[in-house]
Amino acid sequence: MLAGSTQADCSAIMKLPFENSSFDLGAATLVIICIVLGYCLRIWRDHSLRAGWQHQRKELLEKTRLEAEALTRDARLAANEEALKARSEIEQMTGARQKEVAVIDQRLMTREELVNRQLENLVKEERVLRADRDALLATTAEAEAQRKLADQLVAHRRAELASVAKMSESEVRGAFLKQIEQESMRDAMQLSQHILDDAKARAEEQARKIISLAIQRYAGHHSFETSTATVNIKGEEIKGRIIGREGRNIRAFEAATGVTVLIDDTPGAVVLSGFDPVRRRIACEAMERLILDGRIHPARIEEVVASVSQEMDQAIQRAGEEAIMKLGLAPMHGELIKLLGRLHFRHSFAQNILQHSVEVAQLMALMAAELRLDVATAKRAGLLHDIGKAVNHEVEGAHAIVGADIIKRYGESDEVVNAVASHHGEVPHVGPFGILVSAADAISASRPGARSETVMTYIKRVEDLERIGMSFAGVEKCFALQAGRELRVMVQPGKVTDEQAYLMARNIARKIEEELQYPGQIRVTMVRETRCVEFAK
Repeated sequence: MLAGSTQADCSAIMKLPFENSSFDLGAATLVIICIVLGYCLRIWRDHSLRAGWQHQRKELLEKTRLEAEALTRDARLAANEEALKARSEIEQMTGARQKEVAVIDQRLMTREELVNRQLENLVKEERVLRADRDALLATTAEAEAQRKLADQLVAHRRAELASVAKMSESEVRGAFLKQIEQESMRDAMQLSQHILDDAKARAEEQARKIISLAIQRYAGHHSFETSTATVNIKGEEIKGRIIGREGRNIRAFEAATGVTVLIDDTPGAVVLSGFDPVRRRIACEAMERLILDGRIHPARIEEVVASVSQEMDQAIQRAGEEAIMKLGLAPMHGELIKLLGRLHFRHSFAQNILQHSVEVAQLMALMAAELRLDVATAKRAGLLHDIGKAVNHEVEGAHAIVGADIIKRYGESDEVVNAVASHHGEVPHVGPFGILVSAADAISASRPGARSETVMTYIKRVEDLERIGMSFAGVEKCFALQAGRELRVMVQPGKVTDEQAYLMARNIARKIEEELQYPGQIRVTMVRETRCVEFAK
């Protein structure tokens, strides 16, 4: 295209001088030179542009090639990494699977060995059972033969007796049955007498428990002399201030505390009588504060008693919480905690009931752990088993039933409720916890020194038991065992017969009942043995 336009321009320039004669030759030459220069410049510019475009294309191609190589290299590296990662995961999965397969193989081998051993044991047991069966069949056959022989001998004996005694078989049978009836009646009388004696002892023990519990739960005014507290005072003039004008102070104190104030000629002491231990403790603390303060009048009495009562409620709350924390149990309902705290002021045969409940809970935990039972449930049942003793006489019923109703009302489990209700046999045992509570309760109550006995009293009771046993003729040795719960008597076989030994054991038991005072029951065991010694020379 550029060459065609240049040729057209040259043709036009060549025609100019012939058309216009006045056109200057120099100007034409200049124009031609300009045209040639322009053509050359255009060619040079086109060549430069073409060279630049080729250079840019080469650079672009080179850059594209480098980028493609970089992308290819990155893709290859990523692919290698993914391949390595996949290979590692496959190797891990393969290793884990191999381990699982190895464990399964080991279990199968162990199980196979166990099955083989059991099969061998079964084969051995089958052989033993077959041998026992054969021996039993032989013994049975021998016994049957002996029975037939015995029947023959009995028939022969009956015939001989009938011929000697001049009695028929029916008369002999009647006499024999009469003799057996007399022996059975004698044995039945002895057994009934033993059952009756045991029932009387148990009934007396149960009656003592029921009466003592009823007296403790009932804080009536007629029994105020059974439990007292003494407050020491300095000076006899304090007694007059306690009584007040026309007795208004003492009446206000008794009305506020619910206890009886006894002021007599005893020097330096005022006696507070009340069977409710919580009220008695409040009254004692309030009286000490009033005496220390010196201001004794009805308004001050009510203020001090209210303050002490509030502090006593806090002390009761703390005592219940400390018992729960000591056993490591989960939190209980607030009312149950208060009732547990009140047990701190209750006693059974001088044994603190809260400490007794904690001890029962600890014993329950030990026995439950041995039996693979829930230790927490066992502790809760042991701690709450006597909570019915914390309520007063207004709630009627046995303390086990009352306590079960209370803890059921506050969300305790059925196992704990049944254990509390059944630990004295009022209701049947549903699970093992009721039986464990009964056992732990007996263990805690029967240990030496637990129930109103000092060491000296315990030693004296043991000595008295041995003294009573040795007071009978024919006794060789006598030992008090099981913390004074059993008396073992050894008699001389030449002086005491078996029948006399039974009678002597009963007489010793009756003498112990008459002369000694003790909680629970004492077992008398009579031992009579004959030893024959001979020397071979």
